[in-house]
This record gives sequence, structure tokens and C-alpha cells, in this order.
Amino acid sequence: MARSYDLVAIGGGSAGFNAARVAAGLGQRVAVIDGARELGGLCILRGCMPSKTLIYAAEVLHLARSAPSFGLRVAGATADMAAVHARKRRIIAEFAADRARHLKSGAFDLIRGSARFVDPHTVALDDGSRVRASRFLIGTGSRVSVPPLPGLAAARFWTSDDVLEIDCVPRSVIVLGGGIVACELAQFLARIGTRVCLIQRSKNLLREHSPESSRVVRQAFLDEGMEVHTGTRIIGIRSGPAGTTVRFRAGRKTLVRRAQHLFNALGREPETSGLNLAAAGVRTAPNGRILTNRWQQTSARHIYAAGDCCGPHEIVHVAIQQAELAARHAAGLKGLKPLDERMLLSVVFTDPQIGTIGWQERDLVEHGRRYVAASYPFNDHGKSMLMNANYGFVKVLADPRRGRILGAEIVGKDAGELIHCFSGPLAMGATVHDLLRAPWYHPTLSEIITYPLEEIADKIRRPAPTRTLRH
Repeated sequence: MARSYDLVAIGGGSAGFNAARVAAGLGQRVAVIDGARELGGLCILRGCMPSKTLIYAAEVLHLARSAPSFGLRVAGATADMAAVHARKRRIIAEFAADRARHLKSGAFDLIRGSARFVDPHTVALDDGSRVRASRFLIGTGSRVSVPPLPGLAAARFWTSDDVLEIDCVPRSVIVLGGGIVACELAQFLARIGTRVCLIQRSKNLLREHSPESSRVVRQAFLDEGMEVHTGTRIIGIRSGPAGTTVRFRAGRKTLVRRAQHLFNALGREPETSGLNLAAAGVRTAPNGRILTNRWQQTSARHIYAAGDCCGPHEIVHVAIQQAELAARHAAGLKGLKPLDERMLLSVVFTDPQIGTIGWQERDLVEHGRRYVAASYPFNDHGKSMLMNANYGFVKVLADPRRGRILGAEIVGKDAGELIHCFSGPLAMGATVHDLLRAPWYHPTLSEIITYPLEEIADKIRRPAPTRTLRH
């Protein structure tokens, strides 16, 4: 006989766990089904936390090697990757153990196994048992994508999972891709002592961000000795006993690069192929992404989805927000509000980092919104100059009538921390004048934010032509 629940979350990562937590708190009978070998989810085990642990270690090493620019002597700074790897494993084990403890707390049932829909209200597990539910939340995450590039499928390549597990310094690596994962881990590899060649199809690195921020990050990569090629087309990939060879077009030239290892960082795709979603009436995009409405409902309205399996933003805090909203909506709570796309917050952990929040200029252009913008460079700011943190800028976008903050972009030292200076004000509908009434300590990095705020305030007080952009 099938076990029956009010809500079943398929996947015990950030989306599934938080949906179950909220639903159980609302008095629902809840279960989480997770068939992964280890509990914890992508973020804890193979994503955010291990990558940032390694990236920060590489940043410390980079600072040590930059000591002469500060008048310091730090001799022989090198990466002991066995020790770095061991530290990472200790930290991640603690995070995973904490997640497992919450999953096993008894607030809801934890069912270990892989689920597959047999009808809209029933899933079968790999042990032959069945589970029924009035509502489902799909939070199965994503997997590494292998695009149909000539020779890639037959080549020996690393994925991000493999890079996060290295316990030595690779001699050389070719990185395919220019997205967040590619850029973050390519710089990590370069900083621990690997010769890195990054090959990106698009014109700009980090193409989801502004061309200006892309140029800043690219220059930092070049200054650190990385080889970077953008606007390319792969001709062929071939692996042999000595490593991997990649032939590609860059402009009018055909180039060949060889390296000990190949890192496929060409993106991820939804992990939905094994769910038999057709049996549940759940529609997907051609790439397997589950289609949802503003309440996270799928085409089968009693089935919800959250996180990487539905997107459109593969960001952990967004997955949690989506899951919590879905759980509340599934429980029938009134007065709910869908996620506000205008509050989207994003961080890239390269050095310099990129932090964005709210509307960006391309969004305003697309929607024909009037706005006023101002920016200020890090290389003209006291605290960043004394830190040798000269890459990047702060940009603020505001409404031209009252100066209400529409969005912000920060590229530079600790941008991922600084961007949160705008989180509360943006949520509250604050203006540049409101932010300028707040105290800003000198000398701090965050003080740089006041310069574009003051420029916008002056433009509003002395009306000048604002940018009116049309399609």
C-alpha cells in the first residue's frame, strides 16, 4: 500500500528541504524523497560551499604572493593542495552533517530512494514501493551539460565536480566556457599555479552581466597571466596520452592549444530526465527545464517546482524563496506575493567580484524605462587604493524624477558584500537622497557608494536630459 502525504518534496537540496520545512511548520504531513548517495544537495556538496572554500584559499595565496606591492616579504608562498583539499572536506562535512540532521529531525519523513511518476499523484521508488501525495514539489537540481561540440563527448574532461576534488596542482588546464563556474574556477586554478587557457564562445565573459564588468574581469585575468579567448568557435577536441588538444577559430585565425587537462565548464542542465514527468502531465522546455507560473506551479497545478530544475535563475537563495512560496501556496495560504524579479540579487566570486541587484541597464533598455545613472571607479577611491584593489567600479541606476533606486552594479573588491548595501533600500523603495542621509564611515570600501549617489542627486536637483531608451 502506498504511503500518503499532503506534500512530497522530490530532492533534499536547498529547494526540497526548505519546502518541506515550511510545509511541516504549517501542519502538513510531509515527506522528502532523496536518492543521492550523500545527503546535502548540490550547493553544499558540489557547488557554492566547496567552490568558495577553495576560491578563498586561492585569494589568500594570491595576497601572499602580492606581498612585495605592500612592502612586505612573504617567501615561498605555495599551495599545499592536499592540505587545502583536506580543509575543504572537513568544512563541507560539517555543512552536510547539519543538513542531514535537519532532514532526519522527524519534522517530516525522509525517504531514501529515487522517485519516478506513475500518475499525477503517485511516484514509484527504485525499491518498488509507492508514495502518494496531494501536492508535490520537484527540487531535483541540475547536472553538468555536455554540448554537441566536435569531439567533446569522446574526450576526457573534468567537470566542476572533478575540479573541486583535486588534491594537487595541475600543470595546465584548458577551460571551455566563460560563465560563472568557468570564470571562478579558472581563476582558482591559475592562482594555485596552473597554466590556464580559457576559451569562450560568446564575445564577452560572463555574458549575463554587463560588457563593462566583463572587460574588468577579463583584464584582471590577463594581468594574472591567464590566456583568454572570446568570440570563438570550436573546430575539434581530441584527447591523447599526453593530454587534450583543442582547435578553434578566434576571429580570422585558427588556433591550437594543448593542456594536461580539459575542463568542461559549458553550463548545467535541469536534472529531470528520470522523473517521467509526462505521466504526471508536467510540461518541460526542450532542455528539460520544468515550466512554472508565478506561484511555482507546473502545468499540473498540484505539482510545483523550485531551484535549478525550473530556473530561470540558478541561485540558491532564489531556489529557497521559490520553494517557500510554493509550500505556502500549496497549503492554501492567502495574501501571498510572487517573487519580484526586480529584486534579483547576483554575485560572481571572481576577483574582482561582481555584484548586481535590481534592474540593470539592459533591462531598462528592453522595457523602455527612463533612468539616470552614475558610476565611480575603484582606482580613485582612498580605501581601495591603499588595498591595491583598483579594478572595477560602482554604478547606481535611479528614477529620474524622485531618485528612487532602480538597481546597482558593483565590480571590485568584496563586491559580493558591498552590493547588500542596496538590498534593504531597494526593498523599501528608498531614494538616493535617503541613502545619502545615512552615515558612511571613512575610510571604508562601502563609502565609494556615496559618490554615484551624490552625482545622481545633483542631476536630479539640476534637471538634465535623462536617457530615454527605446527598443
